[in-house]
Amino acid sequence: QVQLVESGGGLVQAGGSLRLSCAASGRSFSDYAMGWFRQAPGEEREFVAAVTRNRARTLYSDSVKGRFTISRDDAKNTVYLQMDSLKPEDTAVYFCAASLDGRSTHRVVIGYDYWGQGTQVTVFS
Repeated sequence: QVQLVESGGGLVQAGGSLRLSCAASGRSFSDYAMGWFRQAPGEEREFVAAVTRNRARTLYSDSVKGRFTISRDDAKNTVYLQMDSLKPEDTAVYFCAASLDGRSTHRVVIGYDYWGQGTQVTVFS
């Protein structure tokens, strides 16, 4: 029903920056809460950041707070994750997700209804 496509991942040196994008299909993007998760090899999928509809609230994991910024452009059906001061431990596949419950910043995988395929972020020192 909803397709999400991440882009912007790549290889970056520690201390550098990347900007991830997630483009959504459909006409209801502005109604969704949007989130970013990441998953490293052998690890569970981990919450990174979320933003509600109307950009009323944002939420970040403690590990990225102050370094990452989530934003959305409803006119472009796109959510972004600006990642600064990257660390090797940020290395993971990053996924965007959409929740039909647009008013909440969901921290858990079960809170989201649609998922992208992910984009690889690798940070080297």
